[in-house]
Amino acid sequence: MIKKILISSLLATQLNSTATAEQLLDEIVAVVEDGIILRSELDRSVNNVVKQLNARGGQLPPKSVLDEQVLDRLILQELQIQKADAAGVRVSESEIDAALSQVARQNNLTLEQMQMALENDGLNFAEFRNEMSREIKTEKIRNGLANQSVRVSEHEIDLFLADNELSQKEVRLSHILIALDANASEQEVDEAKNKVNNIYTSLEQGENFSKLATELSDGQKALEGGDLGWRKTNELPTLFSDQLKVMKVGEYTHPVRSANGFHIIKLEDSREDAAQMITQYNARHILIENSELVTPSQGMEMINDLYKQLQNGGDFSKIAEEKSDDVSSAPLGGDLGWFEINKFGQRFGDVVKSLEDNEMSAPFQTQAGWHIVQKLGQKETDISEELKREQARRAIHARKMDEEIESWLREIRGEAFVETRI
Repeated sequence: MIKKILISSLLATQLNSTATAEQLLDEIVAVVEDGIILRSELDRSVNNVVKQLNARGGQLPPKSVLDEQVLDRLILQELQIQKADAAGVRVSESEIDAALSQVARQNNLTLEQMQMALENDGLNFAEFRNEMSREIKTEKIRNGLANQSVRVSEHEIDLFLADNELSQKEVRLSHILIALDANASEQEVDEAKNKVNNIYTSLEQGENFSKLATELSDGQKALEGGDLGWRKTNELPTLFSDQLKVMKVGEYTHPVRSANGFHIIKLEDSREDAAQMITQYNARHILIENSELVTPSQGMEMINDLYKQLQNGGDFSKIAEEKSDDVSSAPLGGDLGWFEINKFGQRFGDVVKSLEDNEMSAPFQTQAGWHIVQKLGQKETDISEELKREQARRAIHARKMDEEIESWLREIRGEAFVETRI
């Protein structure tokens, strides 16, 4: 994706004035395959990271280190966007609206209040919206590719339940990764080992974990101080969960090796949810399915027409029964029954979660096609044996997805043509 750039121009001045000035309006800081990253993009991203680190009270690394880390992230994002564009991945306005609404709800704000808060902090809302679109697109391509190769067998579920019993324990982790390619040479392995051992020595001498992660980690969350957030222990890679069994809050591991490289993991906090309860949702939807006969743009026109009918008082059940392409729910007026939030995919679940009871969404797009969904209710319920197996399947799937995505990101970064100019 080639971006247009402004060409620097020489502004003539009088001969008796100061020297003729060259005004640099923008410059390329990296060439990434057939795309570029501009200085303005890098500066904007660095400023956002600085604001986030300051808000968390984190220590800022040197400017040169921060520039390099942020540029690496932008390069990886650009590669994913190019892969997504090549695969025909699209993000609709309604998907962006749903994602923004979810972020606002998570911060106990309306969408308008969040926009005002961002602009008061000096952030451009249009740029924030564009960044959200890019995040959704990269999430789609990552999850789509990883889903193609991730499989969970019934035997794996049996072993998981026998060993884990669906522990509801959650942990907050920080992480430092010194990455290695799968075909790394012996010298590269030794260099990575020396680097991670030096980091461990710095930690033992009292250096701040978050600061070292920001400056030195190759992990996706390096710019967040390595903070992985709260994660269920049963969804973590086995390497992590095995280490956590003998750790106390505040402790960190010795360097440990995986296929991705060397890791140091810190247990920041832990909490136990003893109640074996889950939230189930009830909703109905209308689907215009992707097909060879209906292009995405035609599907969008069709779903928007149905949305207008609903807004003008049309009967949801009747329209779903007559027009929805979901052969399972259409005869039931679009009713999907009771389900766990991500049963129909994360994007669908995010939209349902953002709705109040009886509220109807705007049209939005998933890999299945175009949807309109109406949330009918939610409830807490005990975990049944069937649900336990389904939860186990999702936990194993999430664990494998994380590993598959990490491997894919290393692969596309290693194979890409990248030229940095800072």
